[in-house]
Amino acid sequence: MPTKIFCDIADISLIKKFSKKKIVKGFTTNPSLMRKAGAKNYETYSKKLVQASKNKPISLEVFADDQDSMISQGIKMNSWGKNIYVKVPVINTKKKFTGKVIKELNQRNIKLNITAVYTANQTKKILKMINKKSKVIISIFAGRAADVGKDPIPEFIKSIKYAKNFKNVEILWASVREPYNYVQSKQIGCHIITIPPQIIEKIENFGKTFDRLTLETVKAFLVDSKKSKFKI
Repeated sequence: MPTKIFCDIADISLIKKFSKKKIVKGFTTNPSLMRKAGAKNYETYSKKLVQASKNKPISLEVFADDQDSMISQGIKMNSWGKNIYVKVPVINTKKKFTGKVIKELNQRNIKLNITAVYTANQTKKILKMINKKSKVIISIFAGRAADVGKDPIPEFIKSIKYAKNFKNVEILWASVREPYNYVQSKQIGCHIITIPPQIIEKIENFGKTFDRLTLETVKAFLVDSKKSKFKI
């Protein structure tokens, strides 16, 4: 199966634009992206996002910190559209594993996206909480791991292996830093990668030769030096 590209954004106009792109198979959001996009009322704004996504999968995250409230938020959010994946962090801010939330929502056949995952051990814990029917995405944060000097690839490889017996589970490459991450995700057999809009546009330009890149780079240097009227 080819690696699917999701767009990581909560801006309504951009979701409308990217929902028209064939390359984009779904969308992911989070409370930080929602705030950045100017959302004031979470429910009203989320419903607009669902509409703009044109029936492509869209992940909306719970923002409660205790497990019972996460469950009630997840149930309510699921009712806003058939293409919604309820996003649940793997732990809360008290470092407590959200297994109760995952199990309860999964048993209700609510599609889930378990987020803020960094290790294959976390993936293993999640898999113990779910059935083999209801759809689950497990989002592993590659870029944030790499930012602190950790290699995320071994965690992905092990997680993909653990999930092999679950046809309903997809492993997602999250926190993309550069277009080449898409190539890496394909190489290891990741099911999904979620990418910011500007990087998706760079991926659409894949295929340039090294010779062409060299020429473009040299031309850009010359243009800038002329604009600056440099003289020696």
